[in-house]
Amino acid sequence: MSKYISTVRFLVKDGAGDEFVARHEANFHVAEVAQSFIVKTGERTFAFVAIFDSEQRLIDARPKMIASLDSVRDLLEEISPELGVTDPASGPIVFER
Repeated sequence: MSKYISTVRFLVKDGAGDEFVARHEANFHVAEVAQSFIVKTGERTFAFVAIFDSEQRLIDARPKMIASLDSVRDLLEEISPELGVTDPASGPIVFER
């Protein structure tokens, strides 16, 4: 059985980076997640990464992850008209060392 990853890229409003991270720390409680990270990828850009033990755990976690996203949505800016305020991607891990 393969592990799965879910990632989401964000652009936060100017000066909102610390609040964005603090709200994730306070509000992200998803039991299905084996491990999670927030990566600061630029001055106002962040990436969230969650690792799941199975595809089913990822599927089961989606409603809770969306609820967590809703707790920070007011801190986000549109990445592009096509994407909106998030750029999500998920799938199986195909290489791990």
